[in-house]
Amino acid sequence: MALKPQQPVPALDLPLVIDTRFDLAEQRPKAFTMLVFYRGLHCPVCKGYLQELNEKINQFRDLGVTAVAVSTDTEDNAKTAWKDWNLGDLPIAYGLPIAQARDWGLYISKGIKADEPKEFSEPGLFLVKPDGTLYATSVNSMPFSRPHFDDVAKAIGFVTDKDYPARGEA
Repeated sequence: MALKPQQPVPALDLPLVIDTRFDLAEQRPKAFTMLVFYRGLHCPVCKGYLQELNEKINQFRDLGVTAVAVSTDTEDNAKTAWKDWNLGDLPIAYGLPIAQARDWGLYISKGIKADEPKEFSEPGLFLVKPDGTLYATSVNSMPFSRPHFDDVAKAIGFVTDKDYPARGEA
């Protein structure tokens, strides 16, 4: 079931690769928490996508956005991705249970190659307001056609400047 804008999002409390935790309920961004769900270490499209986000992390901070990348990966795979993909400034959360990925409305795929996990979530980008309600989302069933971070940043600037309400609530 898809999440609806202006409604509370599910809880999200996961370990980070830097040996701390990310708890969505504790986030207090000025504008949004941006959750970027990615497929995992096995995905070359994810690598480029997260590298781009890492390069723009300060731009998002300046917009009042706390960004975190989330996957169903194991700790070892998440730490490998963080290190090998040079994602030093981007918080990486791992160990998302498949059931919880479904709670977020993410598509689930079965691994088809030797280097893929048995199951993993497909990508999704969520903007969550400081009050814990969903502002906007983009969910994909494939690794392709994800929102461009320049477009997301421009939109965030517009909606925060104009106090534009969340849409898609009906």
